[in-house]
Amino acid sequence: MSQHDNPLPEEERLAVRQFFERIPFNRSLGIELDEVSRERVVMHLPMKPELIGNFVQGILHGGVIASLLDVAGGAMALVGAFERHRHLSTPERMAKLSRLGTIDLRIDYLRPGRGERFSASAVLLRSGNKVAVVRSELHNEHQVLVAAGTGTYLCG
Repeated sequence: MSQHDNPLPEEERLAVRQFFERIPFNRSLGIELDEVSRERVVMHLPMKPELIGNFVQGILHGGVIASLLDVAGGAMALVGAFERHRHLSTPERMAKLSRLGTIDLRIDYLRPGRGERFSASAVLLRSGNKVAVVRSELHNEHQVLVAAGTGTYLCG
């Protein structure tokens, strides 16, 4: 499924991208946003030596895995919040969305983070008045599922 299957309005897609790209931590890790649609968000992270957690095996650090799943989940929660606050003016909507934050995050580490490129995808499970619940998965370039997460986000 691509962002063209159920596209967001250009204004919203651009706002999600700008919100994502303005976070210094995302840039520091090297996370790149690939797809934004109503159904899902997809982003990737190339492996770099500074992201290794186990230097003997050369695997991705668990904190980086959690961060990538959290960032993907937060971006998907933002998409859901855009949909829910569509009736508000742009300044009112941005004021509400500026409160976006992680309330809870559960990560299941399923396999060691071996690979050269990791992709995180996130789908919205529920978007309520104040809280969104998102499911995220992390795969390596061979489509091996490395980790899965469920996040709860304050978004209103």
